[in-house]
Amino acid sequence: MDDIEVRRRRALYRAQHRGTKEMDIVMSRFANARVKEMSDGEMTVFEQFLAVSEPQLDDWVMKGKPVDEAAFAAIVADIRRLNGFQ
Repeated sequence: MDDIEVRRRRALYRAQHRGTKEMDIVMSRFANARVKEMSDGEMTVFEQFLAVSEPQLDDWVMKGKPVDEAAFAAIVADIRRLNGFQ
């Protein structure tokens, strides 16, 4: 298994085990749909995104508060769209 596949598997696991059941569902739905097609650079940004605290993700994803990290704005918008929040 090459490095990108290991990173994808790790990201899928981390997306499915966020802390709250609601965020687990939302993040795993996104990860299952998008991770397999992410490039190396996109994986790097997604891995950084997964390190964001649960309360911050809740504000951005569930509550729709403005994303103060430009690198994460597209991911948040895609997660919200994919989960029917927009």
